[in-house]
Amino acid sequence: MTGFETLNRRRLMTGLAGGGLLGLGGCATALTPARPATPSAAPPYVTPFAERRPPIAPVHARMDRVFDITVCLRPFRATGPRLDAEQVGDTLVVHNYGHGGSGWSLSWGSGTFAVRKAMAGSPASVAVVGCGALGLTSALLAQEAGAKVTIYAKDLLPDTRSARATGSWTPDSRIALTDSVGPEFAAQWEEMARISFKRFRRYLGLPGDPIEWSDRYYLQDPPASTPGLVPMPVPPQAGAPLEFATYGERIRDITPRPEILPAGATPFSDGPVRRTSLMQYNVADYAHTLMADFLAAGGRVERREFHSLSDLAGLKEKVVINCPGYGARALCKDESVTPVRGQIGWLIPQPEVNYGVYYRNVSMLSRRDGIVVQALWGGDMFGFGNDQEVIDRAETEHAISILAELYGRMTAG
Repeated sequence: MTGFETLNRRRLMTGLAGGGLLGLGGCATALTPARPATPSAAPPYVTPFAERRPPIAPVHARMDRVFDITVCLRPFRATGPRLDAEQVGDTLVVHNYGHGGSGWSLSWGSGTFAVRKAMAGSPASVAVVGCGALGLTSALLAQEAGAKVTIYAKDLLPDTRSARATGSWTPDSRIALTDSVGPEFAAQWEEMARISFKRFRRYLGLPGDPIEWSDRYYLQDPPASTPGLVPMPVPPQAGAPLEFATYGERIRDITPRPEILPAGATPFSDGPVRRTSLMQYNVADYAHTLMADFLAAGGRVERREFHSLSDLAGLKEKVVINCPGYGARALCKDESVTPVRGQIGWLIPQPEVNYGVYYRNVSMLSRRDGIVVQALWGGDMFGFGNDQEVIDRAETEHAISILAELYGRMTAG
């Protein structure tokens, strides 16, 4: 299978669901702006590289520059995120979890849905359970709606699974299964995606670049006879491939189309390369910014661990927004939450590297807090159903060796 074919399966070749909603106008409740009658008919641009030539500095892909390896479990639900409400004793619990690989990307839109339900009775105070991407954004939105908010969590954001995310705008990454969602879900997803991106606009250009845009390059696999080519690992078996829902065409009117760069236009490859622009989250600074905003608005954080939904009824707040991420499987006894394991190798940051690459099932993205390297053997099924939140150093070593082969050819040329 070629690199391009693999990327088509992962939807990365088309810039994913949202290469960015740049310049989106209108209010957050406008679900569906006018779109071309046949949005999928628009081909990628064929653009001479000389028109816009960002510097492409090589990554120092060596294991001695790996300063950390982290693992997280994404909370996937076949029917999509859980956004309903239930009464637990005298407490209204509004759920907000199960976003797969789209937690950061959909956080503001999903939080908006949850806060609408939580504030329907105009409570003076609201509790939020969880301090990850969904918890902290929901807390900020509840504050803006007029509530006094306390976050209850075992871990603060830097120690949550959200802090171990890749950091790309991927609003439909393993968000649901095509044959499991209801007929209303696509429109709901679109509203969440549009609300979220509109909110991210506020963080562009701030000191520390908590949110920024970067170019991504998707490369063809080299011929098998290429000298020094690292053998590909055999993907672990995760069961029959599943059809994950994709909704990119619903926001294609505001998504940058990929560009096909001619052969020889980049130092990566003699063959054609696809390039697009995607938004990214520099999670360390972004998380710090969100927490500072929450505390500055009078928010409180209390360390507490919950073991069942009935524990939430013991809080003094009688409206709770429940954002436990993968922890919902135990807290809510929700076996519909499926783990999707993801591991990141962290290379020392290089300020001169300001792009991302997808090559031979390895993703590299340069962030301010490190260069994140992730293996994706076998595409979307890699890590699916795997609840082993332990480090596999060999996985990162192999991913780094593939990048070393790429950059070795690049510098040699």
